[in-house]
Amino acid sequence: MKPSAGRLAVFLLVFASAATAQSPTDSGWPTYGNDPGGARYSLAEQIDRTNVAQLRVAWTYRTGALDAATPLNRKAAFEATPILVDGKLFLSTPYNHVIALDPRSGAKLWEYDAALDLSHGYSEVTSRGVAAWRDPTAGPSCQLRIFMGTLDARLIALDGDTGKPCADFGASGQVDLTRGVDLRDLGNYQVTSAPAVAGDLVIVGSSIGDNRAVDVERGIVRAFDGRSGALRWTWDPIPWASQTTPRTGAGNAWSTVSVDPERGLVFVPTGSASPDYFGGVRKGDNRWANSVVALRAATGELVWGFQAVHHDLWDYDVASQPTLFTWRNRTPAIAITTKMGRVFILDRVTGTPLIPVEERPAPASDVPGEEAWPTQPSSGISVVPERLTPDDAWGATEADRTWCRDRIAALRSEGIFTPPSLRGTVVFPGHVGGVNWGSSAYDPARHLLFMNTNRLAMTVRLVPHDKLALESAHSTSDERLRAELALQAGTPYAMRRAPLLSPGGAPCNPPPWGTLAAVDLFSGKTAWDVPLGSPAYSTFRWMLVWLFRPELLRAGSPNLGGPMATAGGLVFSAASMDDHLRAFDSSTGQEVWKYALPAGGQATPMSYRLDGRQYVVIAAGGHGKLGTTLGDYVVAFTLP
Repeated sequence: MKPSAGRLAVFLLVFASAATAQSPTDSGWPTYGNDPGGARYSLAEQIDRTNVAQLRVAWTYRTGALDAATPLNRKAAFEATPILVDGKLFLSTPYNHVIALDPRSGAKLWEYDAALDLSHGYSEVTSRGVAAWRDPTAGPSCQLRIFMGTLDARLIALDGDTGKPCADFGASGQVDLTRGVDLRDLGNYQVTSAPAVAGDLVIVGSSIGDNRAVDVERGIVRAFDGRSGALRWTWDPIPWASQTTPRTGAGNAWSTVSVDPERGLVFVPTGSASPDYFGGVRKGDNRWANSVVALRAATGELVWGFQAVHHDLWDYDVASQPTLFTWRNRTPAIAITTKMGRVFILDRVTGTPLIPVEERPAPASDVPGEEAWPTQPSSGISVVPERLTPDDAWGATEADRTWCRDRIAALRSEGIFTPPSLRGTVVFPGHVGGVNWGSSAYDPARHLLFMNTNRLAMTVRLVPHDKLALESAHSTSDERLRAELALQAGTPYAMRRAPLLSPGGAPCNPPPWGTLAAVDLFSGKTAWDVPLGSPAYSTFRWMLVWLFRPELLRAGSPNLGGPMATAGGLVFSAASMDDHLRAFDSSTGQEVWKYALPAGGQATPMSYRLDGRQYVVIAAGGHGKLGTTLGDYVVAFTLP
């Protein structure tokens, strides 16, 4: 029976009301860490433990980033996390193309090419993301501005609608960041992380090539006017360096800056002063290198600082974006994750530790001219082992284990903060972490902080410059392949660094070699810690080992990338060497889903909800230095 017009109107009204009630509110991902404080937490809850196994690919987009025939591809890493603003996904490629996509279909809306000179060598070949700012006073163009820093140190502003440079920003849409930094080596002063936006300011640090020399570029942090590109303030993390001879550089903020808009503060993570492994020319604690500092967003004035490592000799940069959260009793707080695997919890306003920090004795240096700092801060929270002895040696075979045991016995290995030495030192955890640039994710409902960890021991040895030629002549081809040699010009010593691997190619420290860990920030206790991924060794020997030791498939692997948490009670992470994206139960750490990506997922996923449908998106382009599968994919998942 055909309903009357009145009954039809009532039916449609009821149907529309029901549909509205059943459609969750859309949610975006407006900044690199979703919120300005870097929580990497999505309120979308449609995908949960009960249905995550049904996830399927919604769309795939290929950037074409690796089409260029360049030797830089062996360094390239697609580490970007897209942002979703005004109905568009914005992302950057390793070669500084900015691409806008339709978030429902993955169709390209526009693309901008920063026109890098690929004939240059670059220390890093990556771009982790872009930032967005809406100018309430703008005319018809550039109302939404997309900011990107480049490998050749430019800050670029683009119209979010068209991808064209904003002509009123700097010189035709860009600012030259090499001005005022005393550029030493082309290609070693870069921007690799997403800028931060605070009010009408865009704030950038820099990525500086490590260990070249004492007098590398200045690690200054700068704020530029988001409309004009005019410099508004500069902050120098190591102002004392101008009094040293030769002048020390770096102390740079190469990771992501966090912002507290309510309090008008920005939180800057800094790396070590140059060079990393010999500090005889930079005596003292070297603050504010290896720190997190709170600055007034409007002026760059220092409010407080916390140094996580004094007089760094291990490349223990604060590589992670600080995480802003609310602690017990509604205290505004900040969580600092570190390469050491230590987590520091501070009052966000004052910098006072909320979980006690204790200065503990550290081993002394035996290298002439070096003065290691006698103590180092300990938070009581650590998610990775901090000591490797000969008895801890691991090997896939007995011969490998014996080799590792003898090798560790021949090196200095007195626990974390054992200084570099002339005979060689075990650095554990190594310079890749602990926790690296992938940072952490925070679930406010469970007050859990999630982080990917690395557990890979390194060896570091200082080599007098007058013995360097002899050293190189007597090195085997295998040693030269595995080891990194840095001159540390301006010091008496070069540095040789390598992963501590057995002849069979596996780490000498016991597995797991990579994990996903959860810490309860209210108690400071580890809630769970599970292996992340599996080693991607594909040699015939390793295949045989796996046949007889299948537990190694759950050994975890070194990883680069970060976690993302959702209100659906899940944590998503890729990052490992086996090219899989995984989902874990937030409460237990149980792996509940995984998907084989078309290339390495050395990036941090993000999530958004549109038209009542939740998507999970990750960049899958691999990592040249880590050796994962290279590609140029952006992959989105959703439920059927």
